[in-house]
Amino acid sequence: MAYTITTVNVNGIRAAVRRGGIEWLTAAEPDVITMQEVRGSDAHLDAALAGTAFEGWHRAHAVSDAAGRAGVAVLSRVEPDALRVGLDDFTTDGRWIEVDLPSPQHGVLTVVSAYVHTGEADTDKQVEKMRFMDAMKQRFAEFAARSAADEGEALITGDLNVAHRDVDIKNWKGNVKKSGFLPQERAYFDEWLGHGWDRDAADPSPISHDGDWVDLGRKFGGDGPGPYTWWSWRGKAFDNDSGWRIDYQLATRRLAERADSALVGRAPTYAERWSDHAPLTVTFS
Repeated sequence: MAYTITTVNVNGIRAAVRRGGIEWLTAAEPDVITMQEVRGSDAHLDAALAGTAFEGWHRAHAVSDAAGRAGVAVLSRVEPDALRVGLDDFTTDGRWIEVDLPSPQHGVLTVVSAYVHTGEADTDKQVEKMRFMDAMKQRFAEFAARSAADEGEALITGDLNVAHRDVDIKNWKGNVKKSGFLPQERAYFDEWLGHGWDRDAADPSPISHDGDWVDLGRKFGGDGPGPYTWWSWRGKAFDNDSGWRIDYQLATRRLAERADSALVGRAPTYAERWSDHAPLTVTFS
């Protein structure tokens, strides 16, 4: 029986509703939805879901203490066994929430909705982003250890605000010194996924080791370039497919073996977009 999880940066839940986002999600028929940049209160999220197919779903929502900023959520058909908000000392900024869902195959499946800072190279904003990614690294290791002990699996979803490889960004040459494509950011993904590069070699070559995590978007998305998940609202970025792949579903290896497909829900036209991000949907057997 198929089990489908959709992640999307809604770019403001109220705006997404006005643009048709709830209708898109209803048609996708997921079992779990993870959202980033909800940018609203619990009441705003409740109002967005009222009268829709998701009104009776279980909702976990981490609101940012900065009004109108960030915010992450997990919506699920079944009630979670546990809910945790925040990561290390990042507890009130609405960037990390995890729920434990019952899993017949794995005992427990932890689903995370994460919204990593945008950052800005050589500023305090970048320092904060790297601190958050350090905290993520520790949590990733804890999840991987739990999986190795056969005590449950994990799926990290969301807007991680880093394009891992050259094929994950259209204009990679013009962004090598900008936040979102800095070598020190990409190095985290190298470690998690085991698909890094020996950057000190005269002729850089892939590092051939397996990480604890599988990038399901890349696994089913081919060799690239793309498929991208974010395009600027400005100019012709969307029409020219000049985008970034920064929205992920990263699965522990045992969970990844059950994944059957991953699909980016890119809008047919600019006018039909309901966020500056496209949803990423993964179906598991």
